[in-house]
Amino acid sequence: MAEQLLLRGGDNYKALERYFQANRAARLFLVCGASIRSLALDKFFQALPQRCSIQVIRFHDFHPNPSYDSVRKGLRLFQGERCDIIAAVGGGSAIDVAKCIRLWAALDPDQDCLTQAYPPNDVSFLAVPTTAGSGSEATHFAVIYRDGEKLSISHPNCIPNAVLLDPAVLTSLPEYTRKCTMLDALCHALESFWSRNAGTESKAFSRAALQLLLENVDAYLENKAAGNAAMQRAAYLAGQAIDRAQTTAGHAMAYGLTTRYGLAHGQAAALCVSKLWPYMVEHVALCTLPGGASYLEGVFQEIAKAMGCSTVQAAIRRYDSLLERLQLPLPKACEADLSALCRGVNAQRLKNNPIPLSSAVIENLYREILL
Repeated sequence: MAEQLLLRGGDNYKALERYFQANRAARLFLVCGASIRSLALDKFFQALPQRCSIQVIRFHDFHPNPSYDSVRKGLRLFQGERCDIIAAVGGGSAIDVAKCIRLWAALDPDQDCLTQAYPPNDVSFLAVPTTAGSGSEATHFAVIYRDGEKLSISHPNCIPNAVLLDPAVLTSLPEYTRKCTMLDALCHALESFWSRNAGTESKAFSRAALQLLLENVDAYLENKAAGNAAMQRAAYLAGQAIDRAQTTAGHAMAYGLTTRYGLAHGQAAALCVSKLWPYMVEHVALCTLPGGASYLEGVFQEIAKAMGCSTVQAAIRRYDSLLERLQLPLPKACEADLSALCRGVNAQRLKNNPIPLSSAVIENLYREILL
């Protein structure tokens, strides 16, 4: 992954202004949701034409879980307005839309963008996350939907050139969003740690994310500036970890809970991890990685240490205690839901798990989560 330029908020966004000027921006394509209107950052973009002679073309015609058609609509606008730089302000959906537009910048939008070759392009791309959780600003992945089917886009050109971390954007987060996005970052740090693809570099990011996140939970939940800044940084580090190692069965199982019950993604992932982690600890002998059980036991010990715990069981209790403390509403489910949930598990994420999970095991984990 190419090194990203990290910018900071404050000082009337002088760093952002210098970034646009250094990239000789003339026509900026701003991908954003309605939430930008409540941010001081919105005033900065409104003033750009007078402040720096940079025209701003906004695109907001998309929804959470953005569709292929909405991305293609954005691509047509980007090309028609002859924009030369992209900025995304928002959560994972806004950033994912911008990623695809940047990746497809030179494609013909009247043809299938998923089957065309991606020629190189030098369009600069800045991401400004407005939650502390998805880590999308640090990854080369994007998710969009076509005809109801989830499409995972993966390409180096999806990685933003620069990221602005501005804790001020977190002050107006709704309480449920605040809690669930933090849980998403926590699950990213945990799952990337035990992923089949984990290596020295990804584990270093996972470790740093876990330590920073858990040290700042209280300040973040109390909406303090220092806590918001630390959680933003933790989410970014966790994003760096999943960019290298990817997520595992926790996320593979979470998608069904989100689509079926309307749970926020972070809560869904956290519920799955709460049952997946103890199961794996009890079944380390089934580990298929080189080094087998002893390797995975060592990974769990590393996680416990990063969480400030002397044993793996103590780390699991600390995780469960945090989840209980948040008092998030649980969905109403029945036995008949389980088979449908099992069929919807993301196969690719499941392959990253260090212990294979049979359909019977997955169904039992769902039962423990929901019933």
